[in-house]
Amino acid sequence: MGQNSVRGEGTRPRRVQNADQLGWDESLYGEEGGGGKPPAPRSSGDEPGDGKGAPEKAAADGGGHRRGGPRKRVKKKGKRRILRWVASTLALLILGTAGAGYLYYKHLSDSIRKGDRSAGGSNAKKSAANADGQTPLNVLLIGSDDRNKAENLKLGGSKDSVGSRPLADVQMLMHVSADRKSASVISIPRDTRVDIPACVNPETKKTEPATNTLINEALGRGGAGCVLDTWEKLTGVYIDHWVMVDFAGVVSMADAVGGADVCVKQNVYDGPKPKVPGGSHLRLTAGTHKIKGEQALQWLRTRHAFESDLGRAKAQHMYLNSVMRELKKQNAFTNPGRIMGLAETAVNALQVSRELGTPKKLYDLGMEFKSVPMERMNMLTMPRIQDPKNKDHVLPAPGSADALWSLLRDDKPLDKKDDAPAKPESKGPAATPAGSLALSVVNGTGVNGAPPTQKRATTVSDTLKNKGFYKAKASDTRGSAAVTTLTYPKSAGAQGKADAMSVATAMELPSSAVKVSADVSTLTLTVGADWRTGATYPKKAVEDSDPLKDTENVNGASKSDCMDVYWPYRW
Repeated sequence: MGQNSVRGEGTRPRRVQNADQLGWDESLYGEEGGGGKPPAPRSSGDEPGDGKGAPEKAAADGGGHRRGGPRKRVKKKGKRRILRWVASTLALLILGTAGAGYLYYKHLSDSIRKGDRSAGGSNAKKSAANADGQTPLNVLLIGSDDRNKAENLKLGGSKDSVGSRPLADVQMLMHVSADRKSASVISIPRDTRVDIPACVNPETKKTEPATNTLINEALGRGGAGCVLDTWEKLTGVYIDHWVMVDFAGVVSMADAVGGADVCVKQNVYDGPKPKVPGGSHLRLTAGTHKIKGEQALQWLRTRHAFESDLGRAKAQHMYLNSVMRELKKQNAFTNPGRIMGLAETAVNALQVSRELGTPKKLYDLGMEFKSVPMERMNMLTMPRIQDPKNKDHVLPAPGSADALWSLLRDDKPLDKKDDAPAKPESKGPAATPAGSLALSVVNGTGVNGAPPTQKRATTVSDTLKNKGFYKAKASDTRGSAAVTTLTYPKSAGAQGKADAMSVATAMELPSSAVKVSADVSTLTLTVGADWRTGATYPKKAVEDSDPLKDTENVNGASKSDCMDVYWPYRW
């Protein structure tokens, strides 16, 4: 407690800790947090013993000549005492409430289950910022089948699984574009065979060796951080955070949202069959239903009735899209109280990577989706082929899966709506005249072990000179880039962006190629593997194949999606 400088006034509390996290205005508590501005000094006439206060004292003793003076003075003192008492009481109430709020917030923060982002095998590079200095957001969503808790066992599974390592049967990468105008969710089937890097097990603290096995085993080998490392190794996409939920967590989060609409074309009951034990026990009549709580968990776990894991992934995407539509319908993203309430539920329902370890961080994560239109949200399952070693397993499809990972790494929308040619800046400073603009050109066409195209930087720099950029110079340094990028120094600010956009326009580069970075000292054009030949950038970079072809794709704005029910599970 802070000591009051006025003798006899007692002590006053210090400023409430972390008040800004609770949204309180600390100016209410004054500079020292003790209750506002210090009182104005009393006039000299109020001070005893100065000679001026003697007449009032004499009158109070009956010897003064001013009648009524003593009574008036007593009345003023009484009012002051009452006001002082009221102010003190209000201050105590405010500080008491603030203190309780802080303790509650701290309790929530301490209750969040947290873990390391990586298990030691993270090797992807964080995406460069776009022309406006924004970076994409990548969050890995993990659904654990851990039944080592009584509440999870009660909700699904057999007692035989108790004590075994958990499996990550649901894995989705949520990518939000740097400009927050589009988003995509990519699922990988649980039976996909991949390379799992060496991971430190968070429970045993021992390093599990690298292996080639099913991706859902990564969770048991090194926790959620190992799942993240495995995704980064497979895709080359830097993942900012992971969020993990178990059965009980799904139920509580589904209840907190308030329900989401799903649809089946036929009556469904996902119960056990003679040769197919288990099941989610989902029972619905044909049509659209609003589900929440345990029924939402049943929907998300249903596999047999939707024919396969691929059908289950599609049903999960439909549910997530419906949840997002419901939250937007509730104005959750413009209502801080609503989204904070969801964050508080998430505290107990979720386990998160350490950087998300406060209610405020969970709140901020939710708000990242505020400006993403539903029609720009696409969910799909990784393109895959049958594993030649086991017909029940799959592998990422060569070409189309690689093209998908490339789109994510380069922050390009799956619907291609934002991948338009660059245009000169309409606001801010004018671009430096082409003839005076220094520009370095790097040959980055050597990718994935393929040899670079010879003299590629020289060819492109000559093209730039022909367009008036006389100071364009081929760099002796070679790079490696899947796609072409034009990067300006972060220190150059708005001028650097204007200069970069002028070059991009002249070379007909897409606007997504323009990046900003603190790692370059001059405007740098890195010619990537998408531009191996030709003097000018191709109108449309050639892809090995369309990543959306032959795979499930659910758009966020679609309300007509409805699941087919596999015939043995109809009733």
